[in-house]
Amino acid sequence: MPQIEIYTDGACSGNPGAGGWGALLRYGSTEKELSGGAQQTTNNRMELTAVIEALKALKKACDIVLYTDSRYVMDGIQKWLPNWKINNWRTTNKKSAVKNIELWQELDALQSQHNIQWVWVKGHNGHPENERVDKLARDEAKKFAIDKA
Repeated sequence: MPQIEIYTDGACSGNPGAGGWGALLRYGSTEKELSGGAQQTTNNRMELTAVIEALKALKKACDIVLYTDSRYVMDGIQKWLPNWKINNWRTTNKKSAVKNIELWQELDALQSQHNIQWVWVKGHNGHPENERVDKLARDEAKKFAIDKA
């Protein structure tokens, strides 16, 4: 299987507010940047969207090392997702639906197609690729804030 590195980030101006996401995919020396956004969204939605769009860009199953600075994404994937599925996409109290359920379900389906090693990186800490995708996300959030004005 191809070996891919993915770096993702989301940003939001206001929460909710104009948001953006960025992703960097690296296969050997080949790199591809992806980005987008929305006028009215949340930071968590943008973090999830960055991962989803990066995985959707892959044409076949891959071995992936995926870097994110989002504790929400990391905890969701590593801690909460298995129980959400057991509880029919309800939180641990089984009364509330999982927030951003459609994004979590899409991410769950996409991740099952790959072998992913999830790595958390501290945001805004000088990590070159994390800074790069953070800039992509912030630039997109600015575009969507301007488009709304």
